[in-house]
Amino acid sequence: MCLGIPGQIVEITDRTRKLVMVDVAGVKREVNVACIISETHTLDECMGDWVLVHVGFAMSIINEQEAEATLKILKELGEVQEELAAMRDSGRA
Repeated sequence: MCLGIPGQIVEITDRTRKLVMVDVAGVKREVNVACIISETHTLDECMGDWVLVHVGFAMSIINEQEAEATLKILKELGEVQEELAAMRDSGRA
């Protein structure tokens, strides 16, 4: 099953490639934000945003309450552990 995992943008890592560092429950992962930036919501304005991350892309912006509720449910289901492990492993490749 593929999930969108909530994370918070904590750093801009590559402006040209639109890459940021996202903190997902303590695991940091570089993701692309091309899907969520625009003329009205720039790369700089993304700092601190909560986003749903899927296959290396921030797919949508969510609010902090949605992020917390989603993480809580995923933890209860045990699926977040599998996704976090996959994220850790893909970072080593």
